[in-house]
Amino acid sequence: IQRIAGDEILSEMVGDKLTLISTTTREASPHTGRMTDWIRDGRLAEAVGGALDPATDRVMICGSMAMLQDHKALCEAAGFTEGSNSEPGQFVIEKAFVD
Repeated sequence: IQRIAGDEILSEMVGDKLTLISTTTREASPHTGRMTDWIRDGRLAEAVGGALDPATDRVMICGSMAMLQDHKALCEAAGFTEGSNSEPGQFVIEKAFVD
């Protein structure tokens, strides 16, 4: 995020449209807890200034297979469609590092 903000061209394109929220499940941090819980209980909406909206938001999900499935269900329930290389959508799943 910092590298994008510091890049003259990318910072113009992205502006304030990119938000990174990292959470930890075991270690103490400012954002402790599962992201799925953050979505369900409204903490994510509070952190970013509103609920996820498929008209304006894009989601990239990476993690364990169980977490991917949970996030996919939440995205689909919110009206997001999964994207692929051939057909862009509102969310994508990074499967390269799945156990």
